[in-house]
Amino acid sequence: MSRSHEAGALHAGAGHRSPEWLRSPENPNALVTSLWPHNVTKGANGVLTVAGVEVTKLAEEFGTPAYVVDEDDFRGRCRAFRAGFDGWDVYYAGKAFLCGAVARWVAEEGLRLDVCTGGELAVALRAGFPPERIAFHGNNKSEAELARALDAGVARIVVDSHDEITRLAKLAADRGVRAPVLVRVTVGVEAHTHEYIATAHEDQKFGFSLAGGDAAAAAERVLAEPALELRGLHSHIGSQIFDSSGFEIAARRVVGLHAQIRDRHGVELPELCLGGGFGIAYTTQDDPESPAQLAAELGAIVEHECAAYGVVKPRLSVEPGRAIAGPAVFTLYEAGTVKTVQLDAGASRTYVAVDGGMSDNVRTALYDADYSCTLASRWSDAPPALSRVVGKHCESGDIIVKDEFLPADVHPGDLLAVPATGAYCRSLASTYNHVPRPPVVAVRTGEARLIVRRETEEDLLRLDVW
Repeated sequence: MSRSHEAGALHAGAGHRSPEWLRSPENPNALVTSLWPHNVTKGANGVLTVAGVEVTKLAEEFGTPAYVVDEDDFRGRCRAFRAGFDGWDVYYAGKAFLCGAVARWVAEEGLRLDVCTGGELAVALRAGFPPERIAFHGNNKSEAELARALDAGVARIVVDSHDEITRLAKLAADRGVRAPVLVRVTVGVEAHTHEYIATAHEDQKFGFSLAGGDAAAAAERVLAEPALELRGLHSHIGSQIFDSSGFEIAARRVVGLHAQIRDRHGVELPELCLGGGFGIAYTTQDDPESPAQLAAELGAIVEHECAAYGVVKPRLSVEPGRAIAGPAVFTLYEAGTVKTVQLDAGASRTYVAVDGGMSDNVRTALYDADYSCTLASRWSDAPPALSRVVGKHCESGDIIVKDEFLPADVHPGDLLAVPATGAYCRSLASTYNHVPRPPVVAVRTGEARLIVRRETEEDLLRLDVW
């Protein structure tokens, strides 16, 4: 019989046991390199080092918690996607993580950029990102946001509703321009991922339903608007996806609509975006494919479907955000309290509380996400102990790492590092409990610099009307 718990089922189970896949390591100091940026190592002293800089020095200079970016790793992943998807348009998904420096890196490495709010567009334009390489997403773009996108001359606007088509057509006509449009299609494919990040099933807010005929109607409306130019269709089936079978079904359905538009309206659409959602390694259970593998698989799928429908293969695009930003970043924390909690049947669990929490990484609470962790500031001779890394917030669900084997002698003042926190952690960060958001520190060839400064209490107080 399962026990109920006020904080949810995650906290009610037999948490003193590790998940079946998690095994006690022979050496809890060892680094699982597949989870970390390429330039992260551990020396004989056990101190985590990124691009030649020890994290103890980063903590001294920038404080904790802090997001730490291996800049060369980030740039290398941009290049890998550009090379792997040769002949495609690769749009970095800004929602994963965007700031001025990241926008410049993406531009310098030859990628395009997709944004989904006026704020993200503002960052891109302030950073000097070429607007002709920007796509604008969003399920509820305001008139002001659409006007700004048109005035800036963004490359593509991905329309998501009939209201938006009406809104955009008027704004474009008023300006005497033709807005380049992709129609977002909800293809009815359930990605094997968390419900909140599976975006192609019918019962959700994004896009036009394919099954109900709404997507075909939207394309017809766009074609009928003189101020709109229908460039193609857009499909996105979710996030953290490792299985290409979902893309196969989605491509079959969206290419079918592509063919339907050609047959009904005599228009051969020149573009097709397959979205993104490519998975990354958060734990040893994740086995992501390389960009070249992904491109080969997705390209073969689209070629097969285009041949089956007798349509000309359109120019393809993808949107890897998480797969670039996620693995290139880790979060550095300092342990504040450590305590052992007695559970049922004589079992116990070690809780290691750090100086951050759900305000800098809400994904565990929001998506039940799994993370790994390592002791980052020293070598330990202690045996491994199953631990839970938690935050400082006034919530029992304030968990960063649900289960990890850390040295049994972890104590206050130790530095802990959590890998694969580059995607959605800073983007979703909050000031819950009035905790200022951490800085973002970029490290490259032995030098570290701030690219986003730490939020201060003065920043928090500035918005108050006293």
